[in-house]
Amino acid sequence: MSSIEGRSLGDGAATLLRVPPLAPPRGRAGLGGELRSEWTKLRTVRSTIWSLVAMAAIAIGLMSLIAWALMHRWDRFAPGERADFVAHPLEIVLARPVFISQLVVAVLGVMVISAEYTTGMIRSTLQSQPRRLTVLVAKVAVFAALMLVVGEVLSFAAFFVGRQVIAAHITVNLGDPGVTRSVIGAGLYLAVLGLFSLGFGAILRHTAGAITAVLGLILVVSNLTGLLPDSWGHHINAYMPTNAGLLIIQPHPQPGDLLSAWQGFGVFAGWTALVLAVAAVLFAARDA
Repeated sequence: MSSIEGRSLGDGAATLLRVPPLAPPRGRAGLGGELRSEWTKLRTVRSTIWSLVAMAAIAIGLMSLIAWALMHRWDRFAPGERADFVAHPLEIVLARPVFISQLVVAVLGVMVISAEYTTGMIRSTLQSQPRRLTVLVAKVAVFAALMLVVGEVLSFAAFFVGRQVIAAHITVNLGDPGVTRSVIGAGLYLAVLGLFSLGFGAILRHTAGAITAVLGLILVVSNLTGLLPDSWGHHINAYMPTNAGLLIIQPHPQPGDLLSAWQGFGVFAGWTALVLAVAAVLFAARDA
């Protein structure tokens, strides 16, 4: 080796040695960082945005069209039918949009966590944040906040748009007894339903299976329990999660109701807390 080459190599080694070391890591990944991470994941997934847009379009646009069609045929209804519409205006302007919206919310809630298992991204998530309960708490908090805001905006939008559509024949205002609570309660119901569905997604870890389970409970099982005989069947039906939760959107108690509006919502919240507790235990114990 020539002296020139030796000097070059020596200068290069010296240069490498003079590079300052990386600063040591400070602190550790905590809940704040995980919240930002989950929010970034949730808002940048196209399916989330399009699902919310579709939910709003169907719940407000399509339901308003149906309400307009009902009002257009007003004179063809029997007096008893018209009296029923007047007595229960929220069935038109709120209950129907909530029924459509809950299906989308249930699917979104499942996919918040099940999609990461399907794609294998859950492993990357847990590598960046090994404390699993922190990950689950962040997912729950971010999705709950999103669904609460979206649910309340959708509920009030559906109410005001629907009120204008039916105004020629039916009058309903936020100041009417039970109406404000029903509109606010509709947003609360959608938020809790989202968490209920997220819990199922964390427990089953399979998108199709979890969606089938949640929608089957909402659309099939909850209705079939109404066919059970005697008072025990009536109690089972009343305490089913979504049957109890939907009482919050009724402005007035109905004959035969075993629970008040807030009691029913409390039962639904209790079911949701139980599902999330089971999900937390399994999420912490099972391999990714």
